Amino acid sequence: QVQLVESGGGLVQAGGSLKLSCAASGNIFSIYSLAWFRQAPGKEREFVALTAWSGDDTYYAESVRGRFTASADNVKNTGYLQMNSLAPDDTAVYYCATGRALLPSRDYYDYWGQGTQVTVSS
Repeated sequence: QVQLVESGGGLVQAGGSLKLSCAASGNIFSIYSLAWFRQAPGKEREFVALTAWSGDDTYYAESVRGRFTASADNVKNTGYLQMNSLAPDDTAVYYCATGRALLPSRDYYDYWGQGTQVTVSS
């Protein structure tokens, strides 16, 4: 089992930045990848970004590529999502998840954070 606690969400102005954190505990050795998803009201949960837990491999959705950066700190057992140049369309609940594959699909991620609200004002 892996437990994930998210933090860092909040209200930010358009063009601003925000950094989300995802603290992991439990069976850390089972974590291969950390992914981020988001869900806006009335919409499907969509993939945002992923990173290898102990490597440099990353993958991003086209909508956030060049603006968001996913990373993992193995010393702190924490993953991060740095979000820059935020726009109102980025407003959503953001979820982190850990899995055993480096793939942008919900089916490969077994453990999820509680979600954190990100609201971008204009």
